[in-house]
Amino acid sequence: MSWLSLKRNKAEPQEPSPDETRRQAKMVNNVSLTIFIVILAISVAAGIFLGEVLGVSDGWVGLVIGLGTLAGLYVLFGLKIADQWEKAVVLRFGRYAGLKGPGQFWIVPIVDHIPGWIDHRVMVTPFNAEKTLTKDTVPVDVDAVLFWMVWDAEKASLEVEDYRTAIAWAAQTALREIIGQMDLADILVGRARMDTDLQKIIDARTTPWGVTVQSVEIRDIIIPEALEDAMSRQAQAERERQARVILGESEEQIAESFRRASEAYANNPTALHLRAMNMLFEGLKERGAMIIVPSSAVDTMNLGGIMGAAAMGQEVVPADSGAIRTARPDQD
Repeated sequence: MSWLSLKRNKAEPQEPSPDETRRQAKMVNNVSLTIFIVILAISVAAGIFLGEVLGVSDGWVGLVIGLGTLAGLYVLFGLKIADQWEKAVVLRFGRYAGLKGPGQFWIVPIVDHIPGWIDHRVMVTPFNAEKTLTKDTVPVDVDAVLFWMVWDAEKASLEVEDYRTAIAWAAQTALREIIGQMDLADILVGRARMDTDLQKIIDARTTPWGVTVQSVEIRDIIIPEALEDAMSRQAQAERERQARVILGESEEQIAESFRRASEAYANNPTALHLRAMNMLFEGLKERGAMIIVPSSAVDTMNLGGIMGAAAMGQEVVPADSGAIRTARPDQD
């Protein structure tokens, strides 16, 4: 990294954390600001009344206005309001004094200090692991989502500096650790197992911070394009192999059916003849169809005479009326 980039990084201001933003936004609330304005207005009006109407000296008028201003400032910085889902951590002279909220509560300005507001809702933290090697040395990119919540606000505020950042880093480290212990095939087909293992590891690391992990979900797994093409070809070859196996099994089943049929016809030539005649009849129903019959079948089932009679019976001669009739063999 060059000196210019280092200088640029130092010059760029860092974005405040969500806890710092919330703390700054809650230094003064609308209720305390309204009460402060009302008290200040009353004190100024009382001073004007004492000075102009009653003729009180300026010293007393200034005292009244000053006391009203101090009371207003105490309300402005002492009255706090916590939302239903959060609690405020109160430090008195730098020592932990307790949790306040939800709802309105009072602190002593200057003496008390609120370093953070703890949110007790379920939080969502996305995290990922880029170019992480699996057990069989394949680089993969994995994206995941962590669902967690603070169950002990005291530990979350006192045991760790920034519990949000710590949770994100702990989740990413655990994800890299899990990927390094699994093969690529296990990662692709075992997302549920990865979710369970990640939840156990992250929860064990965050429990001392007063944070519990509810669930971890793997969103996406990205593998190199070359490996993806190779796996696609492998899957295609596997499908072709399965198709050939299924075709072979089908041929085997057909051969077995023919074998059972031959056993049924072996001792019953009449049934075999009837079956052959039925097949010929089905074939002759199609107009213009050509049937090829083995010579052995013709000799065995006397199909020559049968087919000759059928051919003579199908000769058609034109009639005087234009209709079509069938001629008998004995007609001239």
